[in-house]
Amino acid sequence: MQTTLTTHPATTVTHIAQLTLKNRLAVAPMSRISADAAGVPGAAMLAYYQGYAAGGFGLVISEGIYTDDHFSQAYPQQPGLVNEEQVAGWQVITKAVHVEGAFIMAQLMHAGGLSQYHAVPKAPSALQPLGERLKGYGGAGPYSVSRAMTQADIDQAVAGYAQAARYAVAAGFDGVEIHAANGYLPDQFLTAYTNEREDGYGGDVAGRFRFTAEVLAAVRAVVPAGFVVGLRLSEGKVNHLDYRWPDGAATAQAVLTAVKASAPTYVHIAAEGGNWVAETHYPDGSSYSGLAKAMLGVPVIANGGLHDMTISRRVLEEGHADLVAIGRAALKDPSWPRLQFGI
Repeated sequence: MQTTLTTHPATTVTHIAQLTLKNRLAVAPMSRISADAAGVPGAAMLAYYQGYAAGGFGLVISEGIYTDDHFSQAYPQQPGLVNEEQVAGWQVITKAVHVEGAFIMAQLMHAGGLSQYHAVPKAPSALQPLGERLKGYGGAGPYSVSRAMTQADIDQAVAGYAQAARYAVAAGFDGVEIHAANGYLPDQFLTAYTNEREDGYGGDVAGRFRFTAEVLAAVRAVVPAGFVVGLRLSEGKVNHLDYRWPDGAATAQAVLTAVKASAPTYVHIAAEGGNWVAETHYPDGSSYSGLAKAMLGVPVIANGGLHDMTISRRVLEEGHADLVAIGRAALKDPSWPRLQFGI
């Protein structure tokens, strides 16, 4: 049964900085490995993103886009934003999304130790990641032992994010989302068991967040005023789905205190396992996304099973988030908003 426009808060207008979104429905970032061998988006990716915009989503967040030619790429056929050819491919996509009345963010991603593309990845510490490489993205067997990043490596990675952000502007994106979730490089710095550093990038939460703070600052320094710079966070990782902050809400609050100092335009809280209720709540009744909304004063996107109308209504009406990001249901039907709400 189709829901009418007036029965669900997801259909109302909202804002992210200067952007006026026609609804509170975002497409969650989903890696598709459908670029060409050189990381250039083509016809398949155009159809993929245009379909979501035409289907009624107000905001589209891209799949993870690699940020440099050194050690950032995660998978073969992952799209990048590191050269003019890739920029030209993305320009076609962003234009098509805009024609359909939606906005689009470039999710900037550095795989770090979870790279399935580089034989010897670089990460905060010289460790072997848990689990096995993702078969769906061409991987097999255990991850490689990473090489610990030097200061030069860190500076190079930060510079890569900044250059990719410049290219995102040139490609016509409305903003970028720094992918600091799901076990990838910024999350490897932030998570205690993947960060054994004893310098200024390790130790307490503030030290472990330092890399992400430097990325946000570097990006801010090179994009135009008002350009959206978002941040994605999670507890679970693609190779450790059931990981949770060891001190629950206390750690979440410490992370968000560090986030607030870096002033992202919005924050996107992801439930890697796809269950917002089970994965982002704490014994005291608070939620990671709700804490972010209360502490940061910026728009918050929640993700994880929110195609369930009852849960997404709760998320929005109880103030846990301002937008809901839809993943699997959108992948199954890019016109999900039109199907559900007639929009």
